[in-house]
Amino acid sequence: MHVFEVLRKPVITEKSTILQESGKYVFEIAAKSNKAQVREAVERAFEVKVLAVNVVNTPGEVRRVGGGRPFRSPTVKKAIVTLRPGDTIQLFEGA
Repeated sequence: MHVFEVLRKPVITEKSTILQESGKYVFEIAAKSNKAQVREAVERAFEVKVLAVNVVNTPGEVRRVGGGRPFRSPTVKKAIVTLRPGDTIQLFEGA
């Protein structure tokens, strides 16, 4: 898998915004990527130093659509990336 195919999109929620204060950023990542690939992709894309990567698999929810037929929303894999103190990612900061 190519380095820049690993990161899909940033996750911007209340919880992820609170994590930014402690130098942690959340990204949606490709399902087959691992921690080493995420670390390399973030370091190359944003020119920062990554201290740690935590990965979370969130299963899709089962919902009822239309005539009561069950539908499963897609499974999402997220990475919480901890940066070196002093480093920031401008994409999240709004600059």
